[in-house]
Parts: sequence; C-alpha cells; structure tokens
Amino acid sequence: MPRFSIVVPSHGVAGRLSQALDSVLAQSFGDFELIPVCDAPDAPAADVVTGYAERDSRVTPVHSPPSDGLAGARNTGLRAAVGGHVLFLDGDDVLVPGALAALDARLDGTGDVDVLYFEHERAPWWEGEPTNPAAPLLARTPDGAFTPDRAPLLTGVTLPAWSAVYRRAFLTEQNLAFPGDHFTDVGFGGLVALRVERVAVLRTVVVRHLLRRQGNRLGLPGEHHTELLDQAELVLTRAAEQGLPADRLKPLFEQLFAAVLKTAAHPRRLTSGRRAFFRRASTLYRRHRPDGYRAPGGSLGVQHRLLASGSYAAFRSLRAAHRTASRAAALLPRPRGLRTRLRYAAALRLPLDRNLVVYCAYWGRGYACNPAAIHAKARELAPHLRAVFLVEPDAVGSVPPGVEYAVIGSRTYWQVLARAKYLVNNANFADAVVKRPGSVHLQTQHGTPLKTMGADQATYPVVAAATGSFARLLARVDRWDYNLTSNRHSTEMWERAFPSTHETLEYGYPRNDVYCTASAEDVARVRKELGVPDGKKALLYAPTHRDYATGFETGLDLAEFCEAIGDDYVVLLRAHYFYDRGTSRGGGRIIDVTGHRSSEDVCLAADGLITDYSSIMFDYANLDRPIVVYADDWDVYRETRGVYFDLMELPPGRVARTPAELAAVFRDGSWADETATSLRAAFRERFCQFDDGQAAERVVRRVLLGEPPESIPSVIPLAERVPAPAATLVRS
Repeated sequence: MPRFSIVVPSHGVAGRLSQALDSVLAQSFGDFELIPVCDAPDAPAADVVTGYAERDSRVTPVHSPPSDGLAGARNTGLRAAVGGHVLFLDGDDVLVPGALAALDARLDGTGDVDVLYFEHERAPWWEGEPTNPAAPLLARTPDGAFTPDRAPLLTGVTLPAWSAVYRRAFLTEQNLAFPGDHFTDVGFGGLVALRVERVAVLRTVVVRHLLRRQGNRLGLPGEHHTELLDQAELVLTRAAEQGLPADRLKPLFEQLFAAVLKTAAHPRRLTSGRRAFFRRASTLYRRHRPDGYRAPGGSLGVQHRLLASGSYAAFRSLRAAHRTASRAAALLPRPRGLRTRLRYAAALRLPLDRNLVVYCAYWGRGYACNPAAIHAKARELAPHLRAVFLVEPDAVGSVPPGVEYAVIGSRTYWQVLARAKYLVNNANFADAVVKRPGSVHLQTQHGTPLKTMGADQATYPVVAAATGSFARLLARVDRWDYNLTSNRHSTEMWERAFPSTHETLEYGYPRNDVYCTASAEDVARVRKELGVPDGKKALLYAPTHRDYATGFETGLDLAEFCEAIGDDYVVLLRAHYFYDRGTSRGGGRIIDVTGHRSSEDVCLAADGLITDYSSIMFDYANLDRPIVVYADDWDVYRETRGVYFDLMELPPGRVARTPAELAAVFRDGSWADETATSLRAAFRERFCQFDDGQAAERVVRRVLLGEPPESIPSVIPLAERVPAPAATLVRS
C-alpha cells in the first residue's frame, strides 16, 4: 500500500496539467500513486495523461464525466485510491519540491492523525508576490497532534481541499465525500472538521496554487452561486445535529456567512435571483445563528444586521452606486476622434442586429483565412445572415464580387461593429471595440503554435517589445466567447497563452477544409494560375518571420538551390504575410506567390513544402505530401523567439541544416522516402486531428446557428480522410 494517493482532477486545465503531474513525479519521496481524473479517454487531458501512464507505473488514470463536476472527479479518484493517506491536487497546481517528504516526516512525528493541514502559496498568474493565506490561521494552532476543540477557528470551510492530507481510512469510516457540484470545498471542509478527532498542522508550504487570470470559476456569474447556500446549510445542519459546542459553532457560522455576504453583495455574481438568494440566506442566518451571537463591527456588521432582519431593499441600496459606476465604465467607447466616439456611442445604444455578422482577417488584409471560409459556408447554411467583411483601403480588391465589405475606420465600420451580434476574426479587433452584452466573438486563430504566443512571449525581450502591452492584449482576449483549435496541442497552448473564460471549440480550421475537398481539377487549375509548368514538381518555400531581423531575407539562395537540384523542379516562394506587398511574380524556376490571396491554393499547387519554423507546415501536413525542414538557425530562433516543442525531435519530414544538405535530400530522393513518410505520419497524427473537411460547417452550426454541441458533426478519423491529390506525386 503506497503512503500517499494523489488525486488530480484535470477538467479544463489541460494546458497546465503537465506542470502538476511533473511536480508530483519529481518528488524525492516516491512512495505514492498518482491518480489523474480525466473527463473521457478522448478528452484533451487524456492525451497528456496517457504519456505519463506509459512512462511511470505509479500513474493510474481514471475517468469521470464532466457532468459530475469537480466533486464527482474527486470522489471517483478517492474511490480508486489505495494509499494510506489521500492528497487532492488541482490540475493547475503544483507540489513544491520536497513536499511529500515533509508530509511523511510530519505524519511520523504526529502519529496517526485524521487530517494534517498545511500551508499553501497563491501565486499570481502574471507578476507579484505569492501569498500564504493559511499561515496566520495555522500559526495559532497547537504544535503537536490535537483535538478540534483546541483550535475552534480551524473550521475547514475557509481552506481548500488541497490544503490538507487526509487519512483514507478516516474518510471511508466516516463516509465522507465531496458534496454537490459547486463550492464543494466548503461543504467537504466543514464536514471533515465536524467529524475529525485528531488533527495536526505542518507550517510549511506544500502546494503552490497557480491563480488563473480569469479567476476562480466559482466567481463567474451564474445560478451556481445558490449552491453556496446549499453547502452552508448542509454543514450548519450537521453541526446542529452533532450538538457542536458554542465556541466551535460561532467561528463556523461567521466564516460561512462571510462567504455568503460576499456573494450577496457582489454585483456580477448573481445576475438574477438576488432577492431570492438574500431571503434564503436570511432564513438560514436566523435559523442557525448561535445563541448570544454578536455581529462584527464596521460595514460587515451592518450587512449582518440587514441579513438578520431580511432587509433586502436596504442591502441593495448599499451597493447600488457601485453597480451603476461599473456599468458606465464597461460601456465607455474608446475610438479616437470626438466625432467618431459620439457616433460609436450612439450606435452602441441601438439594439444588436441579431442577423449581422462582421468578419475580419489579418487586421484587414483582405478576404482570407478562416473568416473567409466560415463566411462562404454561412452563405450556404445560414443565408438569412447579413455578412460584412472588414478590410483596409488597399485590400478592397481582394473581396470577391457579391461580398459586402466596410473599410476599416469608416462610418460603416463603426456602425456594424456596434450593432453586430457576431464578430469573427483570426487576429483581434481594435482596442476601442466594446464587447456588448449578447454579442458573440469568435477567435479563429490563423495557425498552430510552434513559437510562443500571447502571455508566453513575456520572457523573450525581443518579442515582448514588439508585442506591446500585455494588459491590452489580454483585454482583447477577454472579448472572446469562442476560440477555435485544429489539434490538442493548440488547445493546450492557447489555454496558456491566452488565459480567459472563453470556450474552446475543437472543430478544426475552416480554411483547411479545402485540403480534403479539392479535386485533381482544382489542383491543375491553381497550378495553371500560378504559372507552374506542366510536368514540373513544384516546391513551396515558405520561411517564417524572424523577430530579431529587419526586412525579409530568405536565408537560402534560391537560384543556386534550383541549379543544384536539377530541372525537374520549380520553387514557389511565399514570404511571411508581414512582407506581402500585394503582388505575385511568375516566370523562370522561381515563382513569387507571396501576394497570392490564398495560401490554401498555393499549398494545393505544391508537390512538397520546404519551410523553417512556419506554422504552414501544420496546415500543409493535411495534404499528406512531403515536408522538408530547413533549420539553418534553429538554436538562435529557439532562444530568441521561444518554442513550445523541439521541432528537431518531432519533425514532419527530413531536416537539413545547410544549403548543401537541403539540395542533397532532393537529389537523392530522400525528401519523399520511407523515413520521411514515417516522420510525416507521426506528425499528422499529432497535429491534423480535427481538420477533416467539415470544420466550417461545425463552426457555422454551433456559433452562428446556435445548434447544441451534441448535434454538431463529429470529426472524421484521420485514417478515413482522402486528401486532395498532388499533381506529380502518387500516394500509396
């Protein structure tokens, strides 16, 4: 029997889960079992956990459906536990080094206690000093093992479940489990404290709680706040049945109602039913108030007295001014120019147009990428919706005939942004755009992240300087309602890079649908448009942007490269979109396609891809055609830009470090041999999970038509997809 069973629920924290598991497996004390609790075998966290279970026999995953919530996940893990003591660790928390050794030593010193409470740190997600909220409370407890009457302030309801280790036999004998769906720590902590007979504390930090930027899920608006009253009633009722002494009942009552009053007074937590919440809380207050109880002083005491008397009108008036000021600040428009601000403010007072969708791609560069693919599918599936594409003045020519557009900065631009029910973008709308209640913002992204993004860029000075204010960046992220991903890797990395409360849609990238739907005729048409000679193999060369460089440098002498590989090939040069000057040049063996509107068309035309670290490799992999990585400055790029994984260890095909090596893989044919094919297959398995040709339909049905998740078409397995055929290569 292991000394410890460590239960780690993982719902919604796939991006941080590896940190939690690593912190456990790295402990110097190794006598434990680690029980990650996943939603289902195909959930994002399950992919993370499977690798750990294969590498370490102490990892034993179990599953609990999302509908059972955090309480259900912990209870499932508890039922699977066989260790002498149980520790609950949230999936976005970590054990500090030496934590288990410290717990083991303390338990040896205190003897067989039912619960050992310990200190924990709350670490800000961005910057600032960690806090240790349990330290003052634990400092006032006896030094050795003690009975609960010697520390009446240790009620359990103010400490999270992961701030203690529990004797498993005690939990089993007392039939203790996590109650309800929300605020389960309040109920569990209170019930444990009521039943415990021997307690001890460890005045050392054991868990580091990583605060989420979007805050605790329990702080979000919703009806779930009524469950706080359920938990308070459960604990107080059990205390009454047990005949809890007054010196223990008073702090329990006071701590529970401090949480209740905080919720009742918060203007955004209870979006409806505030009066009913207050009245029920008032009834509970009077029913369970200890004999002779005296309310605290100050404004908190006023709230106690109003709650005791049931004076909701007076309580509401106490917060009315603050709520009014908050609403006014939230709707304050911020565009430049007095006339523009006034017009925008006037438009914001008009009702939302529930049939209006506004699209934008690459900060207005044109009709392109995921927004364009969603727009095209919406014209088919939701023809009742009016669509407006936002473009810069010099990109008007990219808009196809029949597509309504607005020039960025124009009067129409601000009008449609103010009135639109749906806003779809692959980057971000301007800072001045107000997120109106009832509007729906869809972030489609425009690639799979190899390089660090969002908040993860902060530790790379060159990138951080170019990014600007991270506070402003994250304020833009807060407007998102949905965020689109094309693979589980992206799901995890976006959660880290763009922390907020939006919902992730694992639907695939709509722009990549064409890779499964295009025909041989489509491929031939595009090649002809680009000027690819018949019978020639077209190699797409698509290098990425270097943050540490100025201007565009290919890093490769294409003329020499073409000479070295022979006459069978032509090269399609596509620079990063930062260097798009709106023109395409053809002719000879090097065809510049940087200005071609559709990167998808260019990929269809190419028989193979040469890139360095561009995210185009993830999209092109859907075509199941050869990819060669030209990594002449990988070490510099990795150190200055930051990356999420080592591309050299997980390449999509052959890797070349010098021009000579690059030419060699084409001369000897190894760019498309069995080894290259095997590397590409593994890469596709990891990064082509959701791009099956139906992504646009899933997005339109879920976001624009409001269909329930269970009715959305499921993803076609990778093995069953048929990519668009290449012009000169035969796929086995």
